[in-house]
Amino acid sequence: MCDTFVALPNSTANGNVIFGKNSDRPQGEIQDVVVIPAKNYNSNQNVECTYISIPQVEKTFAVLLSKPRWMWGAEMGANECGVVIGNEAVWTVEPYKIKGLLGMDLVRLGLERGKTALEALHVITSLLKEYGQGGNCAENFAMNYHNSFILADAHEAWVLETAGKYWVAERIQQETRSISNNLSIRNSGDLRHPDVIHYAVNQGWCTGEDDFNFARIFSEGGFSESLSIDSREGRVRQLCRLNEGKFSVETAQSILREHKGNICMHGAFESAGSQVSSLSPDGCKHWFIEQPFPCQQPYKQKSFLGDSVSVH
Repeated sequence: MCDTFVALPNSTANGNVIFGKNSDRPQGEIQDVVVIPAKNYNSNQNVECTYISIPQVEKTFAVLLSKPRWMWGAEMGANECGVVIGNEAVWTVEPYKIKGLLGMDLVRLGLERGKTALEALHVITSLLKEYGQGGNCAENFAMNYHNSFILADAHEAWVLETAGKYWVAERIQQETRSISNNLSIRNSGDLRHPDVIHYAVNQGWCTGEDDFNFARIFSEGGFSESLSIDSREGRVRQLCRLNEGKFSVETAQSILREHKGNICMHGAFESAGSQVSSLSPDGCKHWFIEQPFPCQQPYKQKSFLGDSVSVH
């Protein structure tokens, strides 16, 4: 239902990392763009996430979030250090917990606690180990899923994919990379849960690291090696590849407004919010839409002061 992508500096017109995501939510859910300032906390304080309470850290970074109004977590966002994260719903063979951290909680926690994309990735995987993921992900009906993420800063980007407590992560090396609602890492990644391969071997799903394929092993309902360009995931990847070498903020916005493949989604699920970010060591800029249908709305540049700087 959502799509997230990133273009690395060797692919972009301005030499920055460019990130984009549409957040597709059940029709009628309200999604807000909010700024939460940095804050220092006393020891032994807790933070109330959507369904569970966990220990708070001593300091959180300022974050700019696009979040469904009813939940604590966020579909996507940025922090003051120049980290951006977006998540995707994925369905896996691992059981779904009734209560835990939502993928959206993990997005917000990663941004509040991670100074770099890699540090935010370690924040998320540590929280997965400690508390697990789970809980109803919709406001008005039952929906539970696992999560994948793209995490990026001005220097690098990562894909993190999860199945229950298990996970693998891939450092993005190609010019562009996208994720949708399917597991996509075809091997054991660059980082992984320490027991994931041993677990898969014991289940009879592979014989070891050489034939370990996270997407094939953990995808619920089967897995296809081919990707149709008529699918949402396939269309996003096609548009990203077609723009390699000239990828811009305007390119990202255009992709997120695309109707072919249902990238800009209308219907029972709708694109309720959208984010495009340009990340540079010299500074980061972020544009958001906080109403349904990117095809019908302007992107507004947002700062950590909460103001709208310009419109595209």
